[in-house]
Amino acid sequence: MKKITFSADDDLIERARLVARSQHKTLNAAFREWLLDFTAQARSGREVDTLMRRLSHVNAGRHFSQDEMNER
Repeated sequence: MKKITFSADDDLIERARLVARSQHKTLNAAFREWLLDFTAQARSGREVDTLMRRLSHVNAGRHFSQDEMNER
């Protein structure tokens, strides 16, 4: 596991520790969870972009109104 160092306000770090403690985890564990979520969001966005490029040839034949798009 690689170690990294961040800088933040002492007050912010203390508040983050209190939140982590209230969730029965360490600040380190909370940060690792955040890092996983953060990278998953980026991956998800790239997956959507890739799908849209793959489907760029699809043509519905006409433009639909907002009401038509909201019909079920």
